[in-house]
Amino acid sequence: MTTALITHPDGLLHQTPRRCAERVARLDEVLRALEDLPLARHPAPMATPDQIALLHDRAYVDHIQSAIPETGFTPLDADREDETALSATSLGGVMRAVGAARLGVDLVMTGAVGNAFVAMRPPGHHALRDQAMGFCVFGNVALAARHALDHHGAARVAVVDFDVHHGNGTESLLWDDPRCLFVSSHQAPLWPGSGCAEDRGPHDSVLNVPLPPGSAGAEMRQAYIDLVFPRLRAFDPDLVLISAGFDGHRDDPLAELNWLADDFDWLTRNLCAIARAACGGRVVSVLEGGYHLDALATSARAHVMAMLRAFD
Repeated sequence: MTTALITHPDGLLHQTPRRCAERVARLDEVLRALEDLPLARHPAPMATPDQIALLHDRAYVDHIQSAIPETGFTPLDADREDETALSATSLGGVMRAVGAARLGVDLVMTGAVGNAFVAMRPPGHHALRDQAMGFCVFGNVALAARHALDHHGAARVAVVDFDVHHGNGTESLLWDDPRCLFVSSHQAPLWPGSGCAEDRGPHDSVLNVPLPPGSAGAEMRQAYIDLVFPRLRAFDPDLVLISAGFDGHRDDPLAELNWLADDFDWLTRNLCAIARAACGGRVVSVLEGGYHLDALATSARAHVMAMLRAFD
C-alpha cells in the first residue's frame, strides 16, 4: 500500500509576523526532508466555507475570509497579538490546510492509499469554534474526523495528538461527539494550561496524558503502553487521525520534553500497528507543531518513514 503526501505551495504563502515561531521555513524543511521518499503526492484542495462551518461558527468562518489584509497582518489571537495572524497571502494556506486533511480522509477511506501525511500550515489543533489561537485558524483534524463520519460511514474515529501542547481546540470541537475518541499527550504544566487527566468529556471519550517537564521518550513510551494503546484497541476505530506535532523533541525552543526522532518513529509504528489491526491501517497524520527546524525535519522524516513501512 502507498503512503500519500498532501501539500500545496499555498502553505508557503501564509506569512507570519517576524517574532512568530510558526513560519514558512517550517514547511520548507519538512518538504525537503521528505523529497526523496516514494510517496504518492497529491495537491491540497481548497475547503469550502460550508465544509468548515460544520464545526466552526459561520460568522467566524466569514470573518476569517474578510480579515485578509491588503498589506501587513491582521491579528486573530485575542491574547497574543504577534502570534496568530493573517497576511495578504494567507487565505489559500488556511483553506487548503482543511482541504488537505479532508483529502487525506478521502484517499484512505476509499482505499486509494494505505495512509497519508498532510504537510500544510497553519496548524489547527488549538483553533476554537469561534476563535483563532496558538498559530491555528481552523480545526483541521477535527474537521477531518467529522468528514470521515459524515461522508465515509465511519462509526468511530480516534484522534491521537502527540504535539507537546495540549490540543485544546480539537478537544473542544469534538467534546460532544461520542463517535470520536480524543487522546492528547502533552507537557504539563505548559501553555495553554488545559488537558488535565481528570477531563474525560461528557461521553468518556477524552483521554489526556500529561507528561512532566524534563521527561524523555522512556516516560512517553510507558504512558502510551499503559494508557493510550489499550484505550485505542478497546475503542476499535474505523480511522486513526494523528495530530503530529514534533515540538516534544529535546531541541525544540517552546517546550521541555526530551524526545528524539527515534521516539517519534516508535510511536508512529505502534499507532500504525493498532490501526492495521482495527481498520486495515487507515491512518491520516496532519502536521501540527515543531519549531526547531532540524529537529522538525528529522522527526517528520522518521514519522513518515514509519508510515511507509506500516504495510511491510
